[in-house]
Amino acid sequence: MSQSTDYDTDYVRWLEDQARHLRAGDLDRLDRERLSEELDGMSRSERRQLRNRLIILVLHLLKMQCHPERRSRSWDVTVITQRIDIKLLLKESPSLRPTLAPALDEIYDTARRDAAQETRLELNRFPATCPFTIDQVLDDEYWPGGREDDLG
Repeated sequence: MSQSTDYDTDYVRWLEDQARHLRAGDLDRLDRERLSEELDGMSRSERRQLRNRLIILVLHLLKMQCHPERRSRSWDVTVITQRIDIKLLLKESPSLRPTLAPALDEIYDTARRDAAQETRLELNRFPATCPFTIDQVLDDEYWPGGREDDLG
């Protein structure tokens, strides 16, 4: 009963207690149901983070490709930052790597709509299907229209 109360009243204490029980091998004291729910939630959170970062990255690549005259340093910085953060996420959780291509397909429509909204261009100015491969999206050397190091 105290496991339930701790979870509801002091989440951090509940987590610490669960970790202590695991380390001690005291498996009978684990709150298995909630612990498994928390672990499932952590997995979903990592996948959600990957999708969100991909949306931002693809959105900026689309803006560079379809609205190059408005390209700015901040767009470049955003691309660089998202690529770094995705690579760090994949380093910490390599099992996410096989989900990259399906995730790109899942997020593309959102990135496309966001790009249209941010640029105020018509949606049909952006390709209906993703023009980038996952390798291009993550490649530090890939820039739609080339790398513009001398942006002002």
